[in-house]
Formats: sequence, structure tokens, C-alpha cells
Amino acid sequence: MENADVNNKSLINILKGLGIAFIITFVFLLILSIVLTYTNVSENIINPTIIIITALSILIGSSISNIKIKKNGLINGGIIGGVYIVLLYLFSSVFSMQFSLTIQSIIMIITGIVFGILGGIIGVNISSK
Repeated sequence: MENADVNNKSLINILKGLGIAFIITFVFLLILSIVLTYTNVSENIINPTIIIITALSILIGSSISNIKIKKNGLINGGIIGGVYIVLLYLFSSVFSMQFSLTIQSIIMIITGIVFGILGGIIGVNISSK
């Protein structure tokens, strides 16, 4: 019974981290779109900026969701980063009607998992008082 309770808490933490990461991503992408629309900023910044926004969103979401737990931050963070990227690619594939694995998508996958793991480590090591 205790193991099921731990699994439920981990699942809740993972879902919380995903929700936070997607909300942060949405807000920052909205800001980016406003900046691109109303300024003369070059569109060449779009791809690197999206990678940075994604990484920071996963890092923050993973950190916040792992603050209350004191173990498995590495695993939970990696899951948050991996699931985030998988969901992102599934949504984008549905809307664009195509799926392709490119160098940029491989960089995004690696970045998502690495920053999820880093966020999990940070979250577990932040003392929640």
C-alpha cells in the first residue's frame, strides 16, 4: 500500500512539473511572438530562443515539482524532460501533419532530458521550509 502511495505522489509531481513547464513555455513564447511582431529583431533568433525557452521551462518545472520530495529527483526530472519533449513533438506533428527527426530535434530531446534531470537534482536539494 505504501509503494502505491509513493508512485501516486511521483505521478502527481511529474504531472505538476509538466503543467508548470508548459505554462512557462506558453508565456515566454507569447512574449517572443510579441517581440518579433513589434520590433525589428531578426527571425534568426527563433530556433535558439525556442531551445533556451524549452530548457528553462523544463528546468523550472522539474525543480518546482521536485522540491517536496527528497529522493528520485534525477529520475522524476528526466521523466518530466522526456515526456515534455515527446508531448511537444506529438502536438507539433499533429498540427504540421509531418514528423521528422532532425539534428535540431535530437538537440531538443537531449536538452529536455538533461535540463529535466538538472531541475530534479536542484528541486530535491532545495529545502522546503
